[in-house]
Amino acid sequence: MSMQIKAESGSRTPIDVLIPAIEKDLGTLPLVIDAVRKYVKHPIKEIIIVAPKKQRILDLCSKKGCRFVHEDTVLPITKKDIHYQSKTWNRSGWLYQQLLKLSGDTLCSSEYYMVIDADTVLIRPHVFKVGNKTVFYCRNWSQGEYFNTYKKLMGKDRKARLSFVTHYMLLEKSKVKQLKQTIETKHNRNWYSAIMRSMNRTKQFAFSEFETYGNFLYSSSPDRMILKPARNKSLNWSNSQISQSKMSSLAKTYRSISLHKRKDYHKSVKVIAR
Repeated sequence: MSMQIKAESGSRTPIDVLIPAIEKDLGTLPLVIDAVRKYVKHPIKEIIIVAPKKQRILDLCSKKGCRFVHEDTVLPITKKDIHYQSKTWNRSGWLYQQLLKLSGDTLCSSEYYMVIDADTVLIRPHVFKVGNKTVFYCRNWSQGEYFNTYKKLMGKDRKARLSFVTHYMLLEKSKVKQLKQTIETKHNRNWYSAIMRSMNRTKQFAFSEFETYGNFLYSSSPDRMILKPARNKSLNWSNSQISQSKMSSLAKTYRSISLHKRKDYHKSVKVIAR
């Protein structure tokens, strides 16, 4: 009971928040930032937006009091170096933002940092640390290819039966470093290169940073993890459809909503006359 009371009242553990974004996210990103400040019950030291250097993104960071980091300065590679596409889809940017999230150990000053997708809005209070345990939000849906890549990367099958793909997660810098070192030692190359080489890049969903980090922790310290149902609702709404009353109604059932625009991954097909 005391643990439940502590979870509801918040945590004293300071965290940073890291959000990779691009210009198409500017419709939802202000909502994401505001909801993090309202519903994440931790002292937040910094909200860091990792994005291309575009004036509209810089203006938003200034307005919302967030630190801007140019995405091209984070890794030795940029999105242009990732070739993850077919004739009908391009997921290079999708993979790149996953690598940026796993780079939070070099960007954040707090030992713990939360990553959240730029289209996912929290609608209920969240606490990620309860005593010495970390809360992970889980669901039953995933992609089999994520675990094929995990096995190639780590040399073993996943242990958790639930999926960690819930659009946000609290990461621990020392554990992220440990994960990368494990990958680099096993593959004798840098961690991001090992990830790209371990993926079947003919598959649209071939790697998950959430599944990889979550299963890495679960394989050694499941007793340090609290798994809760994600209760995320995916919605095809425009900003004009979002109201406080709708959010309050959804919050009775769900913890977060995701305003996905997945069609952006598909290339436009040009019809060529023969």
